[in-house]
Amino acid sequence: MIRAFATGEPLAVEDLPAVRLPRPSRLDAQLGAPYPKARVALERLGLHTVGDLLEHLPHDAGREARTVATLVAGESATVVVEVRSIRSRPVRRRGMRPLVEATVADESGPMKVTFFNQPWLEQKYKPGTRLVLHGKYRGRNAFSVQGHAPTTDAVAGGAEVAHYPATEGITSTQILELVRAHREEIVDVPEPLPARMRARERLPDRPASLTAVHFPDTDSDAGEARRRLAFEEILLLELVLLRRKARRRTAGTAAPLDGPAPLTARWLRDELPFAPTDDQRRAIAEIDADMAQPVPMQRLLMGEVGSGKTVVALAAMLRAVDHGMQAALMAPTETLAEQHFATVQRLLGGESVSAALLTGSTPARRRADALAKLSTGELSLLVGTHALIEEAVEFDRLAVAVVDEQHRFGVDQRRRLDRKAPDGLSPHVLHLTATPIPRTLALTAYGDLDTTALRELPSGRKPVETHVAGSDRERARAYERIREELRAGRQAFVVCPLVEESEALQAKAATAEFERLSRTEFADFEVVLLHGQMRPRHKQEAMAAFADGHADVLVATSVIEVGIDVPNATVMLVENAERYGISQLHQLRGRVGRGEHASVCILFGPPESARLRALAEHHDGFRLAEIDLELRGEGEIVGTRQHGLAEFRVARLPRDAELLDRARAHARALLDDDAELEAPEHALLADALARAYGPEAVEPIPA
Repeated sequence: MIRAFATGEPLAVEDLPAVRLPRPSRLDAQLGAPYPKARVALERLGLHTVGDLLEHLPHDAGREARTVATLVAGESATVVVEVRSIRSRPVRRRGMRPLVEATVADESGPMKVTFFNQPWLEQKYKPGTRLVLHGKYRGRNAFSVQGHAPTTDAVAGGAEVAHYPATEGITSTQILELVRAHREEIVDVPEPLPARMRARERLPDRPASLTAVHFPDTDSDAGEARRRLAFEEILLLELVLLRRKARRRTAGTAAPLDGPAPLTARWLRDELPFAPTDDQRRAIAEIDADMAQPVPMQRLLMGEVGSGKTVVALAAMLRAVDHGMQAALMAPTETLAEQHFATVQRLLGGESVSAALLTGSTPARRRADALAKLSTGELSLLVGTHALIEEAVEFDRLAVAVVDEQHRFGVDQRRRLDRKAPDGLSPHVLHLTATPIPRTLALTAYGDLDTTALRELPSGRKPVETHVAGSDRERARAYERIREELRAGRQAFVVCPLVEESEALQAKAATAEFERLSRTEFADFEVVLLHGQMRPRHKQEAMAAFADGHADVLVATSVIEVGIDVPNATVMLVENAERYGISQLHQLRGRVGRGEHASVCILFGPPESARLRALAEHHDGFRLAEIDLELRGEGEIVGTRQHGLAEFRVARLPRDAELLDRARAHARALLDDDAELEAPEHALLADALARAYGPEAVEPIPA
């Protein structure tokens, strides 16, 4: 006896289908379309071949097939019915095609259905035809059809009917009809996973899994099949990341910074205005160990808001100076680069280390002076924007590169910075992110990097009290609370999502809000404006006025999200907070609570918003990142396209965290035994890796 897939029901040998050897070439056949518009729609979905169609998987949750008797007026639903009678009737409105009306029924009873603008269905759906229909039940036994397809399967009410991603020109139900037409080709799909691995993980084979996802008999069938497909998807990603990491370790050479570092030690001991946290000391030790090797460091430093990433980054940069080399810090915006430069100058204290700022707005004379000193080695530290990777910028001995908010730079931009090192060498690279990254994402989107997390906050940092406000009464109280803080000598941020007012977008604009608040709520105080479209000189003047305490309120866009450090600011007010992501709001909140006084964050937005509720309830950035991942999905958070990686089609994080751990362990073990995937049992796995990530994914790793 043999058990059927995922059902536990025994099959007699005589009931087994005849065995047919797979013919993968059949999957390359061009996909036919029922009508011209459908062909265009299929191409838009990337469905060109039979193989493409079979890999076009339905959504996680299929549509549960309802029975006619359980339909509720006004709801959209899927039903599986049999045609009892069908006819077309003309419509009086000019230009309208005849309507097709049918009486259909399932085991619970009959109803009337209407098909619009499809008169040929009278001939196609003869009485006795079984149909899958999706549409809206209008009540009084009437159903308007939005999608339809014939079916030969005995699907009953309560069963799952696959629901596919669709587009204009083809419906989910029509895609289901195409998949049914090519069901027998599923057996031609190759199985890339080694048999031993599948046995150890108790995974069904790939053809059986695809069949169960497209045509689930039970929920457990579809769930087990998805687990198997998700495992494969994660395994391929982990293989490409681990191979990329191994290739980088053997392909490049860096200057080893392994000697004494008296400047760095003295700076940490004497110049810092505070004692480094244990997390900072551990991070510095890990980075020092990396940079002592002739292999280029590639480490991601992520940290809680205010955890002191810049201190760790500057320690790495000073180690380069200790060894007679140079270091650079590249930030994605001028405002952030300027803030980093100001922080570096402040943290250096009395150390005589030459440093300069280079952005697109740097005056020509200052730019020429910096470039000249950089090329001779007279300039040790350079902080800037994309301007650092321009051809005219030549380092003498670049050894360490710090890339802040690295996901906002493209792969090619980061490579151009790498090429600034002396011939034959690569710099040690430290990537910074102010967004705490959940462990599951760190193992996927950043799986080719070593990672360090800063969770510990410097002593004295207090949690910021956070409130969600939605009513006019709450707004009035918020303004009064801000005025109380201002009268006590504190300062406040007001953040708006737009620069200028827009008729199309109903959201607060910074310029209009600046003018209004200056006249009304904060007429007795000094209010300044800051946004990214201002001239550099005006931005610097506004920021300097606020940082020096000459301005009481800074009205800004999210340009102040990171890098702004004003310890006297105790209030952060965010307009239209629902327009921001959790991590962005957490960063904005992190601009206050940096001094000795208690601070508050006020989020104006709908109180029912899950994101805003999360901010009010949690202060831990890593926990908020997990919630953000659950609400938004991995692709939106990290921008996986910046990493040259595909987004998951089947796997879902953090739901599949346990699967990720198992797949990564298998990937490590497999590459330890067969780094080039040359063993016969790994041939199909290597083919799958090349199909998923391109031929470079299986290129040999240099010895």
